[in-house]
Amino acid sequence: MNSQQKNKFTLWMLAWPIFIELFLQFLLGAADTLMVSRISDDAVAVVGFSNQLFMALQVLLVTVSSGAGILIAQRIGARNNEDARTIAIIAVKVTGLIGLAISIVLYALPRPIAAMLQLPEGLLPLAEIYISIVGGGMVLMAIMSTLSTAIRNTGNTKGPMYTAIGMNVIHVILNYGFIFGELGLPKWGLTGVAISTVISRLLALLVLLFMFLHAFKRKITLPDFRIFDSKLFKEVLKIGWPLAVGLSSWVITQLLIFSYIAMLGEDELAARTYMNTLESFCFMLGQSIAMALQIQIAHMYGAGLFQKAYKNAFRALWIAEAIVLLNAFVIFLFGGKVLGIFTNEPDIIAIGVSLLGMNLLLQPGKMLNMAFGNALNAVGDTRFIMKISIIVTSIVAGVLPYVTGIQLGWGLIGIYACMIADEYIRGILVLVRWRGQKMLRKAELRAESRRSGAGAGAGAGAGVGPNQSAMEM
Repeated sequence: MNSQQKNKFTLWMLAWPIFIELFLQFLLGAADTLMVSRISDDAVAVVGFSNQLFMALQVLLVTVSSGAGILIAQRIGARNNEDARTIAIIAVKVTGLIGLAISIVLYALPRPIAAMLQLPEGLLPLAEIYISIVGGGMVLMAIMSTLSTAIRNTGNTKGPMYTAIGMNVIHVILNYGFIFGELGLPKWGLTGVAISTVISRLLALLVLLFMFLHAFKRKITLPDFRIFDSKLFKEVLKIGWPLAVGLSSWVITQLLIFSYIAMLGEDELAARTYMNTLESFCFMLGQSIAMALQIQIAHMYGAGLFQKAYKNAFRALWIAEAIVLLNAFVIFLFGGKVLGIFTNEPDIIAIGVSLLGMNLLLQPGKMLNMAFGNALNAVGDTRFIMKISIIVTSIVAGVLPYVTGIQLGWGLIGIYACMIADEYIRGILVLVRWRGQKMLRKAELRAESRRSGAGAGAGAGAGVGPNQSAMEM
């Protein structure tokens, strides 16, 4: 492995562009929330609710996009660039078709979907507008997220970052024009915000597509999109379907939580939306480290650097935990003032302030869970993540919040307590699993068997490659 390739997969080189991208996504969300709050708190509640719905539906894409991303990094680590290229092409095609199906459903049935998810009656007219437009463009988000995943897992985390910069700038400018009737644009309020979202995503998709075509050693051309390798696609599904099921468990519980909060009232729903913005800022850098860690460990796993991968997970965790704790403490001290920027409603601010201390407890557990969960995903141990998500998340974060928040009358405090418990329980379970090194030991045995049977140069297949010199952080 040459020094340029080696440096490209260090944790820092992978993480900082991801952080910038996530930070810009945060700014996009914060700008959306701030600008939409000038329309009304009801509009804010609708945007927050709709985004949870879109996140839930994106789970349908995870089976292919996340499974493909892990395999792309593993194959590149094993120096099998052609397989990585083919996997990426298949992933874009399949997720595009799934995204198109989602778009059709959301465009055709926005109001019934919102009503089914217990959105208050007074918010349904706004939800119908926003979900039909932004949801109708979900095909753009589907393809865009898969392109970004493929590009990042080749080690190029800067490309999606630059694209995010452009998308954010365009989106904020269009938001300003549509909400306030400036820049020669009509004053369309929430409708304009939805249109702005779709336009900025379309432009970002075009840029990412250009990068994707040049992401591998051999350029991808339009005729290449006819490629379909059933064997490789089965490998993608083998890793991807447990990821999708596990994530769907989590996302469905988030939808349930939003439904419970909607039962508490519109003020609580708006407060939760504002808190989502603050929590996203708090967790961004930790999340970028966890995402970079998954790419790095998958690459090391493919290259046969099993013990290096094991140790790097712990090093990354301590770095991320320190950052997340610092951010959570800053939010705890100044979150009340920040909430005052978004809304003048004292009841909404009071609800948000009451949750700041609980956020300080939530974030370290969330980081523990994400770091070792991503590490396990990177080595293909996705079924374990699926099992604990189904069992723990469904009960602790799905059922118990209704009991504590609604039946016992503890409100948002009761709901947050269950969210904290869920993160810590799963975090401890994935930590114990990673320390057991089950998948790493299996891979080591396979590598030793291939070396003894076919020489030291064998084993460039899925997930196993020659033992290269150790990467640095």
